[in-house]
Amino acid sequence: MLDYLLKSGGCLLVFYLFYVLFLEKENMHVYKRIYLLSIIVVSFIIPLVTFTNYVEVVEQIQPMIATDVVTEFPIITATEQQNYLPIILWSIYSLGVLLFGLKFIKNSLEIVNKIKSNPKEKKGETTSVLLNEDIVPHTFFNFIFYNEKKYTTHQIPNEVVLHEETHARQKHSIDVLLLEFLKVVFWFNPIVHLLNKAVKLNHEFLADQAVLNGGANTKIYQQTLLAYSSNASQLPLAHAINYSSIKKRFTVMKTHTSKKKIWIRSFVLLPVVALLLFSFSTAVQQEKATPQQVIEYNTLAKKYNEQPKKGMVVKLKEVNRIEYLYKLMTPFQRNKAVKYPNFPPPPPAPKTTMRVTKGFYSFKNDNGEEVKVEWQYDGHKDFIAIPPPPPIPENATESEKAAYAKTIEKYKQKIATEKRVLDELDKKISDDRSVESASGLELVKIKAKEGAKFYFDKKAITPSEAISIIENNSKINLLFSKSTVHLSTNPIGSKVK
Repeated sequence: MLDYLLKSGGCLLVFYLFYVLFLEKENMHVYKRIYLLSIIVVSFIIPLVTFTNYVEVVEQIQPMIATDVVTEFPIITATEQQNYLPIILWSIYSLGVLLFGLKFIKNSLEIVNKIKSNPKEKKGETTSVLLNEDIVPHTFFNFIFYNEKKYTTHQIPNEVVLHEETHARQKHSIDVLLLEFLKVVFWFNPIVHLLNKAVKLNHEFLADQAVLNGGANTKIYQQTLLAYSSNASQLPLAHAINYSSIKKRFTVMKTHTSKKKIWIRSFVLLPVVALLLFSFSTAVQQEKATPQQVIEYNTLAKKYNEQPKKGMVVKLKEVNRIEYLYKLMTPFQRNKAVKYPNFPPPPPAPKTTMRVTKGFYSFKNDNGEEVKVEWQYDGHKDFIAIPPPPPIPENATESEKAAYAKTIEKYKQKIATEKRVLDELDKKISDDRSVESASGLELVKIKAKEGAKFYFDKKAITPSEAISIIENNSKINLLFSKSTVHLSTNPIGSKVK
């Protein structure tokens, strides 16, 4: 949030300085009005712009992360210290919003009350509100406030009336309300307050231009402005003749800006916008698939797209690979690639942690048809692994960092041990999870000592019976977990629960 506010504030500052240096004193007031309102929107959009730079990914071998094996690690927790700075800053900001908001509401109610409680006179598109106070004529939307005595005795010059009617006709109050709302929300940003003054001053330029275009004499009009630029009371949200802006207005009245000059100013603005986009937008690097990875994806996707929906054989390792490669590709690469396969839903979670190579199950497709599929797994790697310890807090002490280093070392040792155990088991167990009688007998004896339960073709047996079955069979299929051992003469791939 803070980063966004700084960036948007920086954009607004640059645009405002460009206005003061190159546009404010030029006689191109409609262009300036559009510019001042546009930079508000653009300044808040530029920090949200994100440019994505795609880079080819270099794949690295990562340790497998398990989803159903939980290993406990000591969690290092840093001593939490209450940070009161955000609370203080948000309190100050909220107080500022409250004060400026109340001021805005007060000014709005004051205008409404003036309109309701004083006599009014309709004149074309505008309504004159007649006050007893000695005020400078000022405008709020279609309501123009005059001193009643001067108005009824026709002491107000036509130039002043036309000036105020221009404010009403060109809807300058909409710009003022927008800036007042921004002042409430961004009261802490001085550029917003300066921009508010610049917008109101440009409204005066527009009204002056309308009066002069109506045939008024420049010198007489300037004398009239001086006569009305006093400290008489006026409403804060309304437009009124102001002495502090008179000098700039007189200067601009004498200025002539050609169309060529306007085009030059516009072209100068383009590199400014480009610089702000480069400086305050967000640039991110995103990995993209290499040509080899796209070829690999296309090969796998084509393989599954060509399979029949019924009796599909799905390998979990390939499904994960396809998903990874697809996410890695850019939108352009995806449009050119083979259509992403419509995989069946994954099988239900196993009730035990036993290792299998494949399993069959059925599901109903969108047409309500029973579809039988076969999911193939990658042995140990699909179910057995050790999750890494949680990351160390950024504000950890030196002693906690040392303890964390020891935890990481233990984690590496556990990973190495796990890998060694799996490698040894893989040597004993063939790809279809069958085991020779010697290694199977050894495993059964170990499990018997651990108190495991034994099953043969889904029927409970004793450890002695399990040993006898293995000794009398040259080859037997084993599925085992920490607490159970399943013996079967059926090939792996049949349902074993």
